[in-house]
Amino acid sequence: MEVKKLSISWQFLIVLVLILQILSALDFDPYRVLGVTRTASQADIKKAYKKLAREWHPDKNRDPGAADKFIQISKAYEILSNEEKRSNYDHYGDAGENQGYQQQQREYRFRHFHENFYFDESFFHFPFNSERRDSIDEKYLLHFSHYVNEVVPDSFRKPYLIKVTSDWCFSCIHIEPVWKEVVQELEGLGVGIGVVHAGYERRLAHHLGAHSTPSILGIINGKVSFFHNAVVHENLRQFVESLLPGNLVEKVTNKNYVRFLSGWQQENKPHVLLFDQAPSVPLIYKLTAFAYRDYLSFGYVFVRVRGAEEMTRQYNINVYVSTILVFKEHINKPADVMQARGLKKQVVDNFITQNKYLLAARLTSQKLFHELCPVKRSHRQRKYCVVLLTPEATKLNKPFEAFLSFALANTQDTVRFVHVYSGRQQEFSSTLLPHSEAFQGKSAVSILERRNTAGRVVYRTLEDPWTGSESDKFILLGFLDQLRKDPGLLASEAVLPDLTDELAPVFLLRWLYSASDYLSDCWETMFHSNWREMMPLLSLIFSALFILFGTVIVQAFSDSNDERESHPPDKEEVPEKAGKTEPSFTKESSSKVPKKGFVEVTELTDVTYTSNLVRLRPGHMNVVLILSNSTRSALLQKFAFEVYTFTGSSCLHFSFLSLDKHREWLEYLLEFAQDAAPIPNQYDKHFMERDYTGYVLALNGHKKYFCLFKPQKTVEEEEAMGSCGDLDAALHLGEARGKPSSGPGPRPLKGKLSKLSLWMERLLEGSLQRFYIPSWPELD
Repeated sequence: MEVKKLSISWQFLIVLVLILQILSALDFDPYRVLGVTRTASQADIKKAYKKLAREWHPDKNRDPGAADKFIQISKAYEILSNEEKRSNYDHYGDAGENQGYQQQQREYRFRHFHENFYFDESFFHFPFNSERRDSIDEKYLLHFSHYVNEVVPDSFRKPYLIKVTSDWCFSCIHIEPVWKEVVQELEGLGVGIGVVHAGYERRLAHHLGAHSTPSILGIINGKVSFFHNAVVHENLRQFVESLLPGNLVEKVTNKNYVRFLSGWQQENKPHVLLFDQAPSVPLIYKLTAFAYRDYLSFGYVFVRVRGAEEMTRQYNINVYVSTILVFKEHINKPADVMQARGLKKQVVDNFITQNKYLLAARLTSQKLFHELCPVKRSHRQRKYCVVLLTPEATKLNKPFEAFLSFALANTQDTVRFVHVYSGRQQEFSSTLLPHSEAFQGKSAVSILERRNTAGRVVYRTLEDPWTGSESDKFILLGFLDQLRKDPGLLASEAVLPDLTDELAPVFLLRWLYSASDYLSDCWETMFHSNWREMMPLLSLIFSALFILFGTVIVQAFSDSNDERESHPPDKEEVPEKAGKTEPSFTKESSSKVPKKGFVEVTELTDVTYTSNLVRLRPGHMNVVLILSNSTRSALLQKFAFEVYTFTGSSCLHFSFLSLDKHREWLEYLLEFAQDAAPIPNQYDKHFMERDYTGYVLALNGHKKYFCLFKPQKTVEEEEAMGSCGDLDAALHLGEARGKPSSGPGPRPLKGKLSKLSLWMERLLEGSLQRFYIPSWPELD
C-alpha cells in the first residue's frame, strides 16, 4: 500500500514539474532575455547580444545552465533582429516560429528530467510525442512563406493534399496509418503532399481556414477545398481525383477519334491518346493531363469497349500493355509511341516533355514565342527560328505542307520551325516582310534570332516568296548551312511587337468562367466550410435584409397613416366648398390615383391672401390659376385634371385668382419677369382687353419668388409650352391674332392648359426659372 502511495506521489510530482517547465518556456520574452527595451534599435540589440553571447557561451561559462541560457539568447536575437518576427511578437506575443523553440525546450527539459530520475519509459509514455509520431511528416512540414511562394504557384501544375495536425490530438493518431499509405501512393503519382502543424504554424492554419485538427484539405489552382468524408484510402483517392477539372481527358472511340486528332490545327497543340484496359481513366494520366493542359490535348481509349478494334488495328496497338501515342500534324501516323506495363510518373513526364510542341507550331501568343524561340544566352547557345508567314487557310495549302515536310526532315537542334498567320498577326508580319508587292497575299520565310526579351531580333527574309517548290527548299537548306558557319548572315535588325493572344477567351466567356468559379466557391463555403468563417458574411447578409425589410415595413405603415388621415370620415356628409371641383377622369388617367379623391382649389382673395401666400410656411408653394368669370368653369375643370396627380404632395396648395378683380396685382408681378413684353399703360387702347386667362403662377411666399406658366398658343398648338418666365412679345392670345380676344371657344380653352402637367413636373424638379420680388404687393 505504501509503495502504491509513493508511486502516485512520484507521478504527481513529475506532472507538476513538467507543467512548471512548460509554463516557464511559454513565458519567454526576448526583450527581457537580452535586457533591452521594446523601443531599442537594431544596433542596441546587436550590441546586447554580443555581450551576453560572450558571457554565456558554454565553452567559456562553466555554469550548468549556461547552455540553456545561451539558447535563449540566440533565439531572442533571432526574433528581434528580424523585423517581421519582431513585429509579430510585438502585436501577437508570438514571433510565428518560436513555437518550435518552445517545443524544443520542453523536449530537452523533459529528456533531462527523465535522465535524472531514471524511471522506466513505459511509466510515462504517451503516443503524443511528436518526435516519434511525426517522423514520417517531417519532410512534408510547411511554413507560411513556403506555402505562399512555392505550394500555391505549384498548385497550378499539380494538386496538393495537406494534413493539418497538432499535439495531443487523439484523432490524428487514428488516421496515421491511412495517411501514410495514401501519401506513399499519391506522391508517386505526382500529387503534392504537405503537413501543417497547427501549434507551430498557427498563421498558416488560420490562412487555410483549418480551425480544428485533424483537417485534410486539397489545393488546386490556388483554391482550397476541404475533405469531409471518412478518412479511408479510397475516399482520399477520390477526393484528390475530384479536385481535378472534369474536362481534362476526352473519351475517344471509333466515332470521334478523327475529329479529336484533327483538332491540332485549331487548338495548336499535339494530341495524346492512351490505350488501356481500365474502364476509367487512370489517375496518373489525369494528373499528367492537368500538368500539361496548356501544351497538349489528352484522350483516352478503353480497348475493351466495342468499336475500339478499328483504332487498335490501324495504329497496331498491343491491348495488353498501356500504350501512349502522340499525334502532331499528321493524324494517320503517331509522332511518338510509348509502351509500358505500369505507367511511371518520371517516364511519362519525360515522354510528354519531349513532345510538347508541334513540328511547326503556330505562334499564337507571346508566351509561346518565348518558349519556342528563346533569347540567345551565349555564342554557344544560339537558337534560330525559321518563321513561315502565310495567309490563313481552312485546309493545309502547298506552301505549309512543304514547310512542314522540311521541318520533319530537319536534324539540327539549334533550329525551330514555326509559322504565323499574317492576317492575325499583322504588325508582327509587316515587321519581317519586305515592303514589296511581290509578297502581297503570298507566303514568305524569315530566319531570326532573338537578342533580348524586349523584342530585339536579327533576321533575314528570303528574297522570293515561299511556294513550297524543291528550289525553295534547297535555297532554305543552303542558307541554314551557311548560317551555322557565319551567324553574320542575319544582317537586318528590328524590334518585334508583342503577339496577340489568339486563343484567349472573349470577355463574356472569361466573365462566365469567373462567375461560375465564384458561385462554386460560395456553394462550397455555404455547406462545407467552418461556420466561424461564415459569420462575417452571414452578418452582412442579415444586416442588409433587416435594413431592407425594415424600410419596407416603415414605408408601408407611413402610407397607411397618410391614407387614413387624408380620407374624410364620410364623404357624403361633407358640404361642398366654393371652388372645390371634381375632375372628370378618363380611362387613361384613371390609373393615376392620388391619395385624395378630389382637388381642393380655393380662391385667392384679400381674406385668404395673407395665410395662403404672405405667411405661407417655408418649403410650401401656392399654385395659382388666372381665370375670368366667363372661363371659370372650363378652366377650373381642366386645371383640376392637370394637377390632380400632384395633390399627393403636402407642400403644394392650389388656388385661383379672378382676373376681373385683381388685374393690377397680376400685371405688377409680371413686371418682374425678365423677358416679359412691355406692360401696357393707360394709353394702350387694348389695356383692359389683354387676355391673361390660363396663366399659372407658382408663388413661394417665404422666399418671395414666383414661376410662371404661359398657356400654349392656340394657333401653334404643336409648339412647346412656355417655360417659367418665358414671355415673348405676344403676351396674350388675343394680341397674337392682332385683335382682342372676347371669350375663347371650347377648343382654345381645352388647349390652354394641355402642357401644365409637364410644367408641374419641372416645378417639382426645381428646373424652372425663378423671378424674385422685393415684397408681396397688397391685393386690391
